[in-house]
Amino acid sequence: MSFLLLRCLARSAVLALAVTGSTVAATPSDAPGSQSAAALAALPMDAPAAKAFGALIAKARALRLADDPEWRAMLHYHPRFGFLAPRALPDSANFFASPRGKTDASAELEAQLAAFFSDEAETDRTQNPQCRFRARFAWLDARLDFDAAGLPRRPCVRFDNWRRALDPGRVTLVFASAYLNSPSSAYGHTLLRIDPPDRSAGAGLLSYAVNFAARTDGSNALLYAARGLAGGYVGAFATMPYYTKVAEYNDIENRDVWEYELTLTPAEIDRMLAHLWELGPVEFDYFFLDENCAYHLLAVLEVARPGLRLTDQFPLYAIPADTVRAVARTEGLVQQVHYRPARGTVLRHWLRNAPPAVIDAADALSVGRLRAADLSAKLPVEADRAQALEMGYELLDYRRLRGEVPSTDAPSRIRELLAARAKVDGPPAPEPPRPAVRPDEGHGSLRLSLGAGTQAGDGFQEVRLRMAYHDLMDPEPGFLRGGQLDFLGFVLRRTNDDDRVAFDRFALAEVMSLTPRESLFRSWSWRGGVGLARTTVGPDGHRLPVAYANMGGGLAFEPAAGVLAYGLVEGDIRASGHLDGGYAIGPAARAGVYIDATPRWRLHPYVIAGRRVLGETGAFGDLGLEQRFTLGPGAAFTNAARRRLDFGFRESRVAAFLHLYF
Repeated sequence: MSFLLLRCLARSAVLALAVTGSTVAATPSDAPGSQSAAALAALPMDAPAAKAFGALIAKARALRLADDPEWRAMLHYHPRFGFLAPRALPDSANFFASPRGKTDASAELEAQLAAFFSDEAETDRTQNPQCRFRARFAWLDARLDFDAAGLPRRPCVRFDNWRRALDPGRVTLVFASAYLNSPSSAYGHTLLRIDPPDRSAGAGLLSYAVNFAARTDGSNALLYAARGLAGGYVGAFATMPYYTKVAEYNDIENRDVWEYELTLTPAEIDRMLAHLWELGPVEFDYFFLDENCAYHLLAVLEVARPGLRLTDQFPLYAIPADTVRAVARTEGLVQQVHYRPARGTVLRHWLRNAPPAVIDAADALSVGRLRAADLSAKLPVEADRAQALEMGYELLDYRRLRGEVPSTDAPSRIRELLAARAKVDGPPAPEPPRPAVRPDEGHGSLRLSLGAGTQAGDGFQEVRLRMAYHDLMDPEPGFLRGGQLDFLGFVLRRTNDDDRVAFDRFALAEVMSLTPRESLFRSWSWRGGVGLARTTVGPDGHRLPVAYANMGGGLAFEPAAGVLAYGLVEGDIRASGHLDGGYAIGPAARAGVYIDATPRWRLHPYVIAGRRVLGETGAFGDLGLEQRFTLGPGAAFTNAARRRLDFGFRESRVAAFLHLYF
């Protein structure tokens, strides 16, 4: 492992010298000289150059190259909502040769041709336009057949060094599973990995990751979500050694990683890298739902392989898991899929399958209660000692990363455990099995629900639309167990009593993270929700709109396979002009259990009890049962019954829904 890291560090140094910074390609000062597009067009040219330039413009116009989908893909031109004029998504002026380039593909093409005649020399801070725009130069050269006499080729040392350091042989799309403790990763995250030609074990760690992410300022979760929805952050591409992302995802954030090896040819990889070089100093307005990591990586793949129509599948928003699904379903684009389990996944698998004596010894080794030299007295069987030493090392490093053990003595104890393991003959601890369903094989994020029921004796019919992503009563395969993130849910209801269709509920977000607490994993669970819902309030018992917010935490347990029990304490806030004082605040407790009776049948009995002590006071609570039956890959059926007490009213509700996933 150390040899692999040394090789990777050496390549990192070469890459850093090539790119002069942490961006993919170059520094923000890189632009086609300090001249405007108009000045570039007026560059002094000798007669052959002037003649060549005129011929190129005429030929480009005759071929209508500005309308070519490949040219527009390189400029990241995308239609807005399907009916507004396309515009380029990059927001940095240094991405364009023309001041009108963001909205005028023809002006950009002609200004780009003019820029290629510049004789500006390359330095460590600036580049000739032929080098700065490598993909565009190659594409226009292939179509217009540049005359080397009229348009001399310029040496591009920085780009050549950067590409050589990447050592490209293959490209892999990487998906890190959802991480609910970070708003930016709540839906999962995608990146591209540039793999070396070497296919030996561990070669993937020598690769470089190409990542698109928002440049945040440490804002809290609520502010991040608000600014991310409104485009309040700047996003940019960057490269980094892949092993640093594996450490972040697998070890620190406990996220499983899926790697989709793509079938890009050497020519397609070259085109992709040339385009990534162009994107290096470029900034984008970052939008949490659409112009995010997942969407921009699809746009890069469309440049690599012309003819892909990946971004067209996401006109409004792009959830990372859905974009991975689009890539996986594109014929001939994915050739292999690899699974890299998180360290927590590995440890939980070991702990659930190891003998109790081995688990106790591993725990004692990790916290220093037991020395490796004294292990033989506790575990006389050599294979058990080997497993305990491996588990002890993994637990110690896991706890070190989370600050659960002092970092001062951790390195020496890690060396002690590794040295002891090397002296013990025994098979390595078994890896956890690969999940039967990959993230791209789970249900779609968009859910349309049709249902009917009765509430307080009045029949109703509802249409529900949830934009994203997954809740705990959806089919679970392919998703994080115990994780829920419902975002932008809308409900329209028609009641039999007055034959009227009206808005009934808007859920901005409903989040829940139920992480089972085990002997060696003392995890906390939590939930929260924000939205607006019609609630029975007022002296006449009318259903009136009430804003709500709640947040709480507690514990979850997995007493048996397929059973997840929880208990949470939370604060509940309601706001409406129809309430005394305009609000109602109080504590509540909720408990329930998710039971997978069969792979397709899930039950969820639950109880909620609380009392509002500020504003409009009084007890409230729910007692209910939900059931889900999975009908197929894109459909499920649920039914639910509950008895509710709220704002002095008691009412029963029974309903059934058909859910369709897209």
